[in-house]
Amino acid sequence: MPDRVFNVLFLCTGNTARSILAESILRKDGRGRFKAFSAGSQPKGRVNPLSLEILTDYEYPTVGLRSKSWGEFAAPRAPVMDFVFTVCDSAASEVCPVWPGQPMTAHWGIDDPAAIEGNRLEKKRAFVTAFRQLRNRISVFINLPMASLDKIALARRLIEIGQLHDATAKV
Repeated sequence: MPDRVFNVLFLCTGNTARSILAESILRKDGRGRFKAFSAGSQPKGRVNPLSLEILTDYEYPTVGLRSKSWGEFAAPRAPVMDFVFTVCDSAASEVCPVWPGQPMTAHWGIDDPAAIEGNRLEKKRAFVTAFRQLRNRISVFINLPMASLDKIALARRLIEIGQLHDATAKV
């Protein structure tokens, strides 16, 4: 693949936590090489406050983050995606729109921190865990030698990234 800026879309059902975290992480860590977006199949219309708190705590951007429908990215004037990653199991099992440009896709399932029951500390811990898992996967992704991988090898690597479980694992 040529050396250029790649558009990446992270999908989840509600677009309030995991996909929002991933969008922000890639915005910062992939700056200049990747343009990040997020959306949901059934967006809740608001970003989870703990998502914004964790991003702020780790000095990641929160400006412009919003819960939105994946339909925005299947529309005629939408940016053409190079990669589309589902970050929740329910979005991975849904029938997605047809993405213009036939982007490479993979499932990078992360447990939903917004579904955690418990006190504030337990909930925040779940968001930190999701953030770290996503940051690790995105770090591996942005360090792939895109120009030297053919489509089959790249697709295999994207799947392997989605199977990372350990915060220090490398593909």
